[in-house]
Amino acid sequence: MKKINLLLSVLLFSFYTHAQNYSNEDFKIKKVSVKHEAAIAVSIWEITVKGTAGKTTPTPAGQLNGAPVLGYVFPTSLEPTDVGFGKTEGIVALALTSHPDFDDTPLWDENADRNYENDGIIWHPHWVILTEDKRVEGGLSVKEFDQGDASIVLPPTNPGMPMYMDSPGFQVIAKGNSIKVVVPDYRMNNQTNFSYDGVTAYMQVNTENKKKPMLGVYKVYSVASGDLSLPYKAK
Repeated sequence: MKKINLLLSVLLFSFYTHAQNYSNEDFKIKKVSVKHEAAIAVSIWEITVKGTAGKTTPTPAGQLNGAPVLGYVFPTSLEPTDVGFGKTEGIVALALTSHPDFDDTPLWDENADRNYENDGIIWHPHWVILTEDKRVEGGLSVKEFDQGDASIVLPPTNPGMPMYMDSPGFQVIAKGNSIKVVVPDYRMNNQTNFSYDGVTAYMQVNTENKKKPMLGVYKVYSVASGDLSLPYKAK
């Protein structure tokens, strides 16, 4: 838990010291939950906000470098191996994201128009591994690796980027003040006893500046627990 508390304390600091244009009630968390439905072997992850969940989406940058990403994020105590990654250090998080400048779910057609490359703006899930990163204001980034490293293990549904990221294709439902994602038990090693929290954040893509991460957390808008202690348990 020490490594989790250290990294999450950095994220919490950014919550109190920064703001951004997307900071509105659509990202102000009221509550968060993960409910296990044993009868159908799934868990339902939900963030409830004061505004309308998923209504606010990023303004396109018009290119990949600098592309904005908004997220409803569940940091967890799960192990990377529970969700298909190889053994590595970092925080396993389930991030529900929207980003109009690119599509990183090549296997899935979220808007059902038979074009698999045009629906990055539709809210969709990613498993990611977060690590401390002082190069960005939010203090965290998605963990990267050398693309030539043959020892790296990723789930087969990963989007092909040199980061610990997966595009699992789980169903995301944004309705009213709630955004939910449905995760089959077998897609997370049948883990039903884990801790989690809820965060809303602004991230940004970098493809040019080698002094910055490829995908960093720049702003945090809301934290469900208030102190990022991962106090919640799946029920």
